[in-house]
Amino acid sequence: MAVETIAKNTVVGINYRLMVSDGSEVDSTEGRGPLEYLHGHANIIPGLERSLEGARVGDDFDLEFAPEEAYGERDPQREIEVTRQQLGFEPELGTVVQAQLPDGREQHLMIAKVEGETVTLDGNHPLAGESLRFEVSVASLREATADEISQGHVDEISAE
Repeated sequence: MAVETIAKNTVVGINYRLMVSDGSEVDSTEGRGPLEYLHGHANIIPGLERSLEGARVGDDFDLEFAPEEAYGERDPQREIEVTRQQLGFEPELGTVVQAQLPDGREQHLMIAKVEGETVTLDGNHPLAGESLRFEVSVASLREATADEISQGHVDEISAE
């Protein structure tokens, strides 16, 4: 059965341009082909997922989202300070490191500041606190496989 509109458990292919509030483009699918995601499983920002509900192939949108509908506000509690010695390598601004949280989960942190022996690691998404504008075109729709639904994301093998 062909999928005609975007709904939960639909694999959606979108082409997009993403700009921040000053108009600078920060991401695009140009030259890469559509981004595929499993709709209804929080694989894209909340505002965009809600806005695409019910759309069809060929629909185009120009959408703007406040931080709450995108990557959230910046949270100063997601920043931690460590020493260069604790880091174990020479810090470089913008480098992303992986840290293990006390509960065993892993988190990616970006080196945000280096002052003397102190290094600030930031766990906020790089676009947290930003208002975002998307130019989006729906490129494809298909039913998700049972595996994709149980995993909560697109199965790269079946998407080829």
